[in-house]
Amino acid sequence: MTKMKLQIAHQVPGRIRMKVPSVKANPELAEQIKQTFAVIPGIEEVIVNPVTGSVVLHYDTDQHHAFHGQLQHHTGVHCPPPNNEIDALARKIEQEAEYLAEHSHTAKAVVDFFRDFDHQIKIATGNVVDLKILLAGGIAAFTIFEVGANAATPVWVTLAIFALNHMIQANMAAAEQQEEVPATA
Repeated sequence: MTKMKLQIAHQVPGRIRMKVPSVKANPELAEQIKQTFAVIPGIEEVIVNPVTGSVVLHYDTDQHHAFHGQLQHHTGVHCPPPNNEIDALARKIEQEAEYLAEHSHTAKAVVDFFRDFDHQIKIATGNVVDLKILLAGGIAAFTIFEVGANAATPVWVTLAIFALNHMIQANMAAAEQQEEVPATA
């Protein structure tokens, strides 16, 4: 298959929608894409729309991780599967920020600043903490500081447990991804 530019527009377990601009008004390429993706193990249905330039893949969720590995092999595009709602929301925010950055110099400056800030946090903490965790911890600390001793104990304890739980979940997802990376021989 010829090299082409494609971008993951949306994904949920069992379904991925990609934008492929070169498929617009090109039915031959649309058919070639359909045949190429149909051979990936786990694919149940491939829908190519040459009018909108989109490709929708429906796949067996039982083969979730194998499917994503094969998809990366066939397309060269790395798209980690959504782990949980927080990761899916973070990915959607990143996609929106990228879109805005393409259309506004101010948005690009803001996106670049926060991307660099996140990168510096990861370097400083040995990739243990990132901006998502720092933001969640900051909000929890601010809430506890503001509410402080004036509130009943269960409120600030609940907030602290909630923040700690989400920080642990975020780190566990990253640790699981590192464990799943197969060693190359």
